[in-house]
Amino acid sequence: MCDVRRKSYLLKRVKMGVRSVCCILLFSLLNSSSAHNDFFTSIGHMTDLLYTEKDLVTSLKDYIKAEESKLEQVKQWAEKLDALTATATQDPEGFLGHPVNAFKLMKRLNTEWGEVEDLVLKDMSDGFISNLTIQRQYFPNDEDQTGAAKALLRLQDTYQLDTQTISSGDLPGVTKGMPFKSTMTVEDCFELGKIAYSDADYYHTELWMAQALKQLDEGEESSIEIVTVLDYLSYSIYQQGELERALDHTKRLLSVDPEHQRALGNLKYFEYQLAKQKKAEKEQSVKEDSKKEQEKTVGKGEYLPEKRKYEQLCRGQGVRMSPRRQRRLFCRYYNGNRHPFYIIGPVKQEDEWDRPRIIRYHAIITEKEMEKVKELAKPRLRRATISNPITGVLETAQYRISKSAWLAAYEHPVVDLINQRIEDITGLDVKTAEELQVANYGVGGQYEPHFDFGRKDEPDAFKELGTGNRIATWLFYMSDVAAGGATVFPEVGASVKPMKGTAVFWYNLFPSGEGDYSTRHAACPVLLGNKWVSNKWIHERGQEFRRPCGLKEAD
Repeated sequence: MCDVRRKSYLLKRVKMGVRSVCCILLFSLLNSSSAHNDFFTSIGHMTDLLYTEKDLVTSLKDYIKAEESKLEQVKQWAEKLDALTATATQDPEGFLGHPVNAFKLMKRLNTEWGEVEDLVLKDMSDGFISNLTIQRQYFPNDEDQTGAAKALLRLQDTYQLDTQTISSGDLPGVTKGMPFKSTMTVEDCFELGKIAYSDADYYHTELWMAQALKQLDEGEESSIEIVTVLDYLSYSIYQQGELERALDHTKRLLSVDPEHQRALGNLKYFEYQLAKQKKAEKEQSVKEDSKKEQEKTVGKGEYLPEKRKYEQLCRGQGVRMSPRRQRRLFCRYYNGNRHPFYIIGPVKQEDEWDRPRIIRYHAIITEKEMEKVKELAKPRLRRATISNPITGVLETAQYRISKSAWLAAYEHPVVDLINQRIEDITGLDVKTAEELQVANYGVGGQYEPHFDFGRKDEPDAFKELGTGNRIATWLFYMSDVAAGGATVFPEVGASVKPMKGTAVFWYNLFPSGEGDYSTRHAACPVLLGNKWVSNKWIHERGQEFRRPCGLKEAD
């Protein structure tokens, strides 16, 4: 009887397994047919993952309760039978001499033990596994994990943060008692180091393997073995040409695991290379040393690459405006060139920079308007793409870690109202402008230095629009950012911090129609917080009488 039941059970499990495989294959096909979400490029989209994870935790807890209930039933059965068999085995013949005991023994072994077997074999995980399979199609993938890891490395470099600061969660902008402060484990540090290593980025591999080693040395419990960390660490240091330090870490590795084959081989190789290096150094003349020192100092401080200027501005360093120029910057109430609406209720206008002129408007968009714009944009947010100049295929733009969506005026009265407000304040016609673009930045979200207007070497940049070049940019800040996320202009040293409810405006073209190259700008990586912006690119057509052409190129 039991054998029949077991065969029936196994057949049932096989059928269930086939159905599960079919379901998983179906979900896999559905998942592969849909575009990947690039979760790490938008904090707004990542918030959905938190609710997915919360649902999975609830499902997992239900599974645990079901397993505990099953085990409790088995436990009660075992305790009852334990007491019964203890009594019965003291005098088996006497016990079975009672006909009821004999009957119940037959019944237990023929029927009840089979029921216990069914209970023990009953799979309580079906509900949880089904839910997990369904939700997995919405999970981030390896690209997201790598993207988030590289974002941390980018933040580390841009804001010159050491590994201890990041690992401890004490980032700039984090206040005491902040509920969501998070620290990194040895496993987290090791994973960051491995991702850097896979890109042959030995500089960051060393930094994060050293941090993992430090936390292990401080007594943190981890599934990562110290030998593995030392192996990565010594090799990454060797790849950077520091043989002595690589040798020291290799010796420490062998003190922990004397039979480590790769370390034994590396030890001999490092010692040979170090001896060779020292011999070469001795043969080097003083004259050559002097020449090298001279070469190191040549050009020092003369020219800073754009990337360094950009990163300095992101850190709040770099070019400073002279006091004389600062005295020419003012705050004022502005009526939009005597626009009837703004004569009654003028807007607050502040000069952020003089050349190019960058103006900030305070309290220019309401909380309700910002929330409605986010609500409309969020379902449509997509990763920024560019056309590959060789293949023509659309590719994700690696220089822009964000997602964006476009909103037309007819879609909602709020969008139409915002467009009209921009026109009233700037005095420019927005009928030929592009739709309102809404962007949400991801982990370490940034937009590297770029121009908004089309240059002379891009004559067809906006040809399909038929509205001319981008004459001006209007940028709304729809969130505060605790740290990072500034809009910077590396050519002139301007830095504009995000302030919720404000907007900044500048002209990309001179009145002559020539491009103003000083408007090259960038969005600094978001160090802490969630950055939402929306912008309006206003084009030349329709502005002929609103902003007449100048006679000189720089007019």
